[in-house]
Amino acid sequence: MPVNLRIPGPTPCPDEVLEAGAQPMINHRGPEFRDMIFRVTKRLQELFVTKNDLFVLTASGTGAMEAAIVNTLSPGDKVLAVSIGEFGERFIQIAKVYGVNVQVVTAPPGKAIDPQDIRKALRADPEIKAVIVTHNETSTGVTNDIAGISRVVKGEFDKLLLVDAISSIGSIPCSVDAWDLDVVTSGSQKGWMAPPGLAFISMSKRAWQAQAQSKIPRFYFDLAAAKRYLERGQTPWTPAVSVLYSLDASLEMLANEGLENVFNRHAQVAQACRNGIKKLGLKLFADEAVASNTVTAVHTPPGVDGAKLLALLESEYSVVLAGGQGSLSGKLFRVGHLGYCSLADIQGVMDALALALPRVGFTPAGVGGRSR
Repeated sequence: MPVNLRIPGPTPCPDEVLEAGAQPMINHRGPEFRDMIFRVTKRLQELFVTKNDLFVLTASGTGAMEAAIVNTLSPGDKVLAVSIGEFGERFIQIAKVYGVNVQVVTAPPGKAIDPQDIRKALRADPEIKAVIVTHNETSTGVTNDIAGISRVVKGEFDKLLLVDAISSIGSIPCSVDAWDLDVVTSGSQKGWMAPPGLAFISMSKRAWQAQAQSKIPRFYFDLAAAKRYLERGQTPWTPAVSVLYSLDASLEMLANEGLENVFNRHAQVAQACRNGIKKLGLKLFADEAVASNTVTAVHTPPGVDGAKLLALLESEYSVVLAGGQGSLSGKLFRVGHLGYCSLADIQGVMDALALALPRVGFTPAGVGGRSR
């Protein structure tokens, strides 16, 4: 039975994307690579909806988050961090490692940040230089209102805005230029339908001004070097050529589908997932008003061993879901539905849950009586 991999990343890849990655190696300083990196960069800019500089890094998405910090900030800079889950906390950890002075605003579990809380924090401390925020928090299945946040951060206070859009951009709306986002990051293993190994980062003119003043040491993630090399169709360091082949193929598929169609597909699949979860008598973790269209978080039913449920789904039903992270470990499970995902894939998850849940002590709604 084929595995139904439904975690928030790495995500499944279409066959043609995997086949593209099996092509022979080429000279990463030669004309074939130059053509590919130019083509990939242009397509990514189109999907980021930006004319800003954009770079492909050989790293995970966390590498791009680190690049965002080290290229725009200095030790001692005051930064306001928005955290609504584990990946917001990761952004904070990266900043603190480099000596950045981080203030934090949070939201209750399963909720998005209220832009008013950001407004209050920025009013209280005019010395704050930048705001760092996760657009789509996969640990809780919540999407922050980045457009609304930008209206406060940029429109009212004119601060630098650094956005972790690793699990959002390319799957749900995130218009970099229209929303005036200074630095935006992503990773190939999310909605881009490609294998892990590449990260993407866009830089606005304002971000470049900050880069010129930044005093954090950097080498591998020096975006000034990335810019110089890209001008001649190269990367500063040896790139993940095979993953670039795959990304080139997946970007063509996304371009052919059309960005609005991609957004609509993710919205439809996400709604089907949420409806299916509720139909089984399970409870969604995220407030539906801010629920993510790329991952759905679900409360583990009372009395159910979450690890046992996930192990059973994988071993006997070939459905792979993700557990909770950090303080939410064992308290929820997560269904990823970003990138290469269809309504049939989600129905497969619901069918497997309907069969597995009674075996771990929970009777789904409509199956042998009332759920508990």
